[in-house]
Amino acid sequence: QFVESGGGLVQPGGSLRLSCAASGFTLEHFAIGWFRQAPGQEREGVSCISKTDGSTLYTDSVKGRFTISRDNAKNTVYLQMNSLKPEDTAVYYCAAAPSCSLWEADFGSWGQGTQVTVSS
Repeated sequence: QFVESGGGLVQPGGSLRLSCAASGFTLEHFAIGWFRQAPGQEREGVSCISKTDGSTLYTDSVKGRFTISRDNAKNTVYLQMNSLKPEDTAVYYCAAAPSCSLWEADFGSWGQGTQVTVSS
């Protein structure tokens, strides 16, 4: 199971770092993805980091602003979010998959999510 944390209220242009901690299994055996769901919208893939070479994927709207990383010693994956925009407002989730993609159907073991609100 995953536990997401680090969300909150931030002004446009601000930064947050989300954490995705795993309990009961070892993160390094999986690709880990971050997803988000805004009110009234479907859940979308934001980023993914592979289990092998650390390669990453980003959806176009966050490229250059968000950075995904993993610390296998802490069994945790992070999402550093900079230059936040109001349209980044959503509940953010992490999940695991055998390999990297941004497709929700490829992932399982979803956490409860953490709310990110970008507003002045």
